[in-house]
Amino acid sequence: MSEHVFSPSRQIILLGTGTSTGVPMVGCRCPVCQSDDPRNHRTRTGVLVQTLEGNFVIDTPPELRLQLLREKVLMVEAAIFTHEHADHVFGLDDLRLFGYYLDRAIPLWCEGRVMARIRQCFEYAFTDPWPNNHSGATPRFALQEIDGAPFTVLGQLIRPIRLWHGNLPIFGYRLNDLAFCTDVSGIPDESWPLLEGLDTLVIGALRDKPHPTHFSIGQALEVVDRAKPKRTFLTHLSHLLDYHVTNARLPSGVELAYDGLRIPF
Repeated sequence: MSEHVFSPSRQIILLGTGTSTGVPMVGCRCPVCQSDDPRNHRTRTGVLVQTLEGNFVIDTPPELRLQLLREKVLMVEAAIFTHEHADHVFGLDDLRLFGYYLDRAIPLWCEGRVMARIRQCFEYAFTDPWPNNHSGATPRFALQEIDGAPFTVLGQLIRPIRLWHGNLPIFGYRLNDLAFCTDVSGIPDESWPLLEGLDTLVIGALRDKPHPTHFSIGQALEVVDRAKPKRTFLTHLSHLLDYHVTNARLPSGVELAYDGLRIPF
């Protein structure tokens, strides 16, 4: 399958752009949840990064298998994580086949706290093989701890951006002149230089009303005003934001993201 590993160019694909409940939200009959517009259908937030040397994901949302099938992705060789919440890690087992195909462990890059939660939630992947297991039955992962210093995955330099998700410290990531900052409710002073000179900012904006752990649209636009990226896509969106209605009132250069959006970097 090696012929499918490499990308002819660098781009990200937004695998999912929804908040933790997804959109449509189970049990809801609001206009957005009943919409036929595919851009109002949002799986949980995650990103595929395609580099000249291969593919890796940022976060492993619960729909990861379906997202990779939808985008016809045939290989993922590594994962990095923003934080440990369920909507960002619970698709991790869907990477199991890639370790089987490659016959090696898939590196998982994350900070120590996230590493501990992954070990807890996926204990079976880090213990001795179960009885009668075959080679593809248990995921093969290699945890790689990050501490805020730049690191390289598949030839791509990645610069972590410290963010706040309520009172939880999490990471966004800068890749060249693109920054991905989901689940953010605050940006420490020391992180602002990493948001300068961006071509593209992908930033979380849950809804219009303020929220204790996520930026509202208004708060995200304040970041845009200060950082001045050339263009901005809002992600981690709730069912309160209709794609076309919301885009019509956003300033030039800012729009809602949608599942499957491709952005070169």
